[in-house]
Amino acid sequence: MSKSMSPFTREQLLPQEETLEIYKKKGKLFIGIPKETYFQEKRVCLTPDAVSAIVSNGHRVMLEAGAGEGANFKDKTYSEAGAEITKDTEKVYSCPIILKVEPPSLDEIKMINPQTLLISALQLKTQNKKYFETLAAKRITALAFEFIKDDDGSYPAVRSLSEIAGTASILIAAELLSNINGGNGLMFGNISGVPPTEVVIIGAGTVGEFAARSAIGLGANVKIFDNSITKLRSVQSNLGRTLYTSTLQPKNLLKALKRCDIAIGAVRGTNRAPIVVTESMVDCMKSGAVIIDVSIDMGGCFETSEVTTHDKPTFEHNGVVHYCVPNIPARYSRSASVSISNMFTPYLLKIADDGGIENALRFDRGLKNGLYFYHGILTNKSVANWFDLKYSDVNLLIF
Repeated sequence: MSKSMSPFTREQLLPQEETLEIYKKKGKLFIGIPKETYFQEKRVCLTPDAVSAIVSNGHRVMLEAGAGEGANFKDKTYSEAGAEITKDTEKVYSCPIILKVEPPSLDEIKMINPQTLLISALQLKTQNKKYFETLAAKRITALAFEFIKDDDGSYPAVRSLSEIAGTASILIAAELLSNINGGNGLMFGNISGVPPTEVVIIGAGTVGEFAARSAIGLGANVKIFDNSITKLRSVQSNLGRTLYTSTLQPKNLLKALKRCDIAIGAVRGTNRAPIVVTESMVDCMKSGAVIIDVSIDMGGCFETSEVTTHDKPTFEHNGVVHYCVPNIPARYSRSASVSISNMFTPYLLKIADDGGIENALRFDRGLKNGLYFYHGILTNKSVANWFDLKYSDVNLLIF
């Protein structure tokens, strides 16, 4: 065959390099879990069962003494699960990975070693510029668990805690209606011959859905209001039944509020929750009616709402009982801790299996979404805009 007719080029005939798969080397984790010091915070990031699963995979967990007491997990149980227990707070904060529910205070950040991986909530609305400058100075890599995404695009931590908050809002309302707590003596159960309790839920998100699910399960008559037709349709579909739904039209909402025994506020906004129920609307409600403003974390959606505490959770306005405690899941600290732990454990094992946080971020876009600091470099545009800080695109830092 002539040279011009040859089907192969010279380069194709030369020996070529073989491309081999580069296997990820499994990493070893050393996780520190300090005791939460934030006001009213009783949750813990990992349960003893989760610690056992992590330790059995060859990793280490160091727990500050008493870290699980708020959620009724004893130090002995953690020790038996394989955790190392210490009373030395600084020793816990010296671990390469710090796991917390609440973001660390400035004093706690001082105890963290440079180049540490911090996984906690961010709670952007409560932070200040100095917080981020201190993290940057320590060259910390930080993940906000409320921004971590699942494969389907949802936020698992936010959804889990919203499920608890929604269910809890109905349980709390049931307590406040009883005579023992000074209520008007109404019972949720749909007793034969007794009209069912009327519940109005403002907001058709996860909190609203689980509040509706619990109220219906107890026999209440439920009405849901939201300006998103898609959310209202989704709630009906998820609950598997037809119920009263409406957009947030003042006339319809006022009519429902006048008749209701319980009003649940579960509306969220970009920076703060919009005020949906005015003071004049609250004044039209029945004496002894109960308002549970779950949106109080973002300012509240009732104009009459004021922040209360778990120690003194209620106040009255014109005969209407208001429950406006931020962080409702902390009231059920054990259930909330199990829920958070269920989310954390697979991610921690995945970070180890991927060979460390750098590889895990490279392979998992959902985990990368929770990153807001990478070796002291701010990577979250929202934080940068909020506090007028410089940031870098995470995709330019992690290839």
